[in-house]
Amino acid sequence: MARLFGTDGVRGVANELLTAELALTLSQSAATVLGHRQVLPGTRPTAVVARDPRISGEFISAAVQAGIASSGVDVFDAGVLPTPAAAFLVADIDADFGVMISASHNAAPDNGIKFLARGGHKLDDAAEDSIETQMGLTPPRPTGADVGRVSRFADAEDRYLVHLLRSLDGTSLKGLKIVLDCAHGAAAGVSPQAFTDAGAAVIVIGAEPDGLNINEGYGSTHLGPLQEAVREHGADLGIAHDGDADRCLAVDHTGEVIDGDQIMGILAIAQKEAGTLIDDTLVVTVMSNLGLKLGMEAAGVKLVETAVGDRYVLAAMRASGYNLGGEQSGHLIFADYATTGDGLLTGLQLAARVAATGRSVRTLADEAMTRLPQVLINVKGVDRTRVKTHEPVQEAVAQVEARLGATGRVLLRPSGTEPVVRVMVEASTAELARAESEALADIVKAELAL
Repeated sequence: MARLFGTDGVRGVANELLTAELALTLSQSAATVLGHRQVLPGTRPTAVVARDPRISGEFISAAVQAGIASSGVDVFDAGVLPTPAAAFLVADIDADFGVMISASHNAAPDNGIKFLARGGHKLDDAAEDSIETQMGLTPPRPTGADVGRVSRFADAEDRYLVHLLRSLDGTSLKGLKIVLDCAHGAAAGVSPQAFTDAGAAVIVIGAEPDGLNINEGYGSTHLGPLQEAVREHGADLGIAHDGDADRCLAVDHTGEVIDGDQIMGILAIAQKEAGTLIDDTLVVTVMSNLGLKLGMEAAGVKLVETAVGDRYVLAAMRASGYNLGGEQSGHLIFADYATTGDGLLTGLQLAARVAATGRSVRTLADEAMTRLPQVLINVKGVDRTRVKTHEPVQEAVAQVEARLGATGRVLLRPSGTEPVVRVMVEASTAELARAESEALADIVKAELAL
């Protein structure tokens, strides 16, 4: 049987793969594995459940809550809130675990179930394996007073808002005009409120979720409407979330994109200047642009690289005590304030840096790094298992690296599940990056074809 958990929980088409029956069984098993803390007599373990606004979240949430409560765990239903809000709330009320029902930046037909351990942390592989094993066993069947209760978490949003505003440490966004794109997702209510409370003049788009339009033409994967709105309103900058608001991308006053690498660079420099960047180190993935590495070297910031995926970034941060890391996609983790990526926190911190310095976000981005042209080609129908050991391919990589020198980079990354190798080349010009990546992709295709 294939492993049920993927890289970010259990995800699939709602009511096809992710059925009410699966959600019930999965949550019963999770309650057994994660809700095991000894509690005071007369009390029960607790769990926080939240979701994004996609329509299937309604029945999946009902099934999840039923499974948890039927296992003897009290449920606090936080309703529609971002993933980072769920993680924060688990820690804030010292719940035994949490559940976020979302498929992030995917379209509305998809959905997912993500479990959070006590403290608001993502589960490790061992915990996920334990939940899958438990699914094959008979769940506990408490009765009477031992059955869990389901309660509305009435002040969930207020708690999260207060937490976000405290992270600004008194910095006001007054004088900034900001366009927010909420992707018709989980941030539609709380993000505009947070930026308004912080003092910004806010224009909001993509904040009318109807259960079916999440990520549809808006959000961090569709920046066109945000770019247009920023120019139309003469805003200082624009902030885009994805469906569950754990990511943030930005655009400057001209509508030009500020990606996750640039945001990390801006905020790493800000924290270094403030003396709060632990060991002057930023944690990134191997997909971060070479320009970020060069820019951080110039600023005196060290980089630690991990495999692709926020879970690997977080693991490296926790292992060494670093407090800032993230991905080019805009998934930033501020360990001083959060246990997972938080798009609202990222947007607020970026806007606060603009407000504190009086410089535009474009100026700050240009000071942090010069983004080198990057070309990514997916080579399909190849033996991905041999890409790192096949001598002709490795020789070709070495030749490209020699030609590019210090101002270029090559990365060959096999897919984790498909017969695909991703060929990425960065170079001083877009033309050179394109030419070298296409030539290398042809060699990969010829040498590793199935």
